[in-house]
Amino acid sequence: MGPHGPARRRPDGRGSAANLDRRVIQELQAGATNLAYKAMLELRPNIGPESVFTEHVDTVMRPGGYRLAGFFIEKEPDAVAVAGFRIVDYLAWGHALYCDDLGTRFEHRGHGYAGQLLDWMIDEAKRLKCEQLHLDSGVGPDRTDAHRLYFNKRMRISAHHFSRPV
Repeated sequence: MGPHGPARRRPDGRGSAANLDRRVIQELQAGATNLAYKAMLELRPNIGPESVFTEHVDTVMRPGGYRLAGFFIEKEPDAVAVAGFRIVDYLAWGHALYCDDLGTRFEHRGHGYAGQLLDWMIDEAKRLKCEQLHLDSGVGPDRTDAHRLYFNKRMRISAHHFSRPV
């Protein structure tokens, strides 16, 4: 149960969007994680079926501080854009909001939803007395629009991120 109370459930077992304001960004509590699935699947195509995604987020990621926010519009039961984030404390960055995931469903792109989610996270970071907001972004021609958004939000490229399989 979160600050907005328990999510109501539809007969099919999916979290209900009935208690969400349909014109704004809403943080999704456990029990309503499934409402982020469609947008997250487009961003992270390897997340598996909705039930696996929901269980993983609610039982593995949320206990580690992961949070979800969705952008909802009228007549659309699922989030059209989604942000996954956490509050972190690092020696290098201090107290910061780290955005793990930010994506908009393909048919809803170009309406500023991801930008509004980013603004919402900036406000949340300020509210929580974070010093910075961070995110990693892939590289390639398919990421041009995302990078333009980040630069328009006064973000800068501050590091290279390295990874390797183990």
